[in-house]
Amino acid sequence: MNTQNDSSAAVEARKISFNVETKTLLNRIDMRAERGSFVGLIGPNGAGKSTLLRAISGVLRNQEGAVWLEGSELSSMPTRDIASMLALVPQIAPYTQGFTAFELVLMGRYPHLGRFEIEGQTDDRIAKEAMHLTETEHFASRTLETLSGGERQRVFLARALTQQPQVLLLDEPTSNLDILHQLTILGLVRNLVDEGLTAIAAIHDLNLAARYCDQLVLLSNGSVLTEGKPEDVLTSETIELAFRVKSFVYREPVTDSLAISLIGPAEGAEAESFSSNSSATNLGTT
Repeated sequence: MNTQNDSSAAVEARKISFNVETKTLLNRIDMRAERGSFVGLIGPNGAGKSTLLRAISGVLRNQEGAVWLEGSELSSMPTRDIASMLALVPQIAPYTQGFTAFELVLMGRYPHLGRFEIEGQTDDRIAKEAMHLTETEHFASRTLETLSGGERQRVFLARALTQQPQVLLLDEPTSNLDILHQLTILGLVRNLVDEGLTAIAAIHDLNLAARYCDQLVLLSNGSVLTEGKPEDVLTSETIELAFRVKSFVYREPVTDSLAISLIGPAEGAEAESFSSNSSATNLGTT
């Protein structure tokens, strides 16, 4: 099997498919992220964004197709090598009891340590720098169960940065954050990308995706509906097709980024939603 790739992409997914029983979650998806780019995965609920991220990370089992990471096929790489190059921040931070925030962040150094090697001063410094960047240093000594969901999410981002990855995967990185920290975290990722990091993020907020990402991949029903620069992907027509809503797309004058103003459900969308909810209610009462 050929395990080398001449592509300039940091990440390339080829014909990725994944099924659960009779449902297709991913349908022969092709996707690539160039080195030093920020790629946003957008789409309605159930489109396949989180599943695709898990496939790219190697977490997903029994998938079809192949993922290439920095020129090597992921399935041929040792787990430690993958972890030293790629970090995944999940949408919901796992509930890890008993560890302090600093202890969890320091775990990000594991891929860079030899067998039986313990963390040293350099590892401590890298972990503290990651906590400073994510504004989590002030609760470094607190155990994770005492933190809010948003605080835990930022701690797990700090752990990912402590891995010093070449590729960072983020699943809805702003879902539990207030407005200030949404801007802070995406601004941080944007700065790291400008310094050479490659980032792929599932993003629910279309305005944030348009503002911070270089490329967008619009998913629908497990397939790629369209992809390209934000201004090419986020049109009123594609938004209506994917999300079933009317919108007005314009250039925001202050930030000069693309912005989307939602007008309301597309024609027939409310009836479809009502029909779906009624069916669910009927099923639940039988």
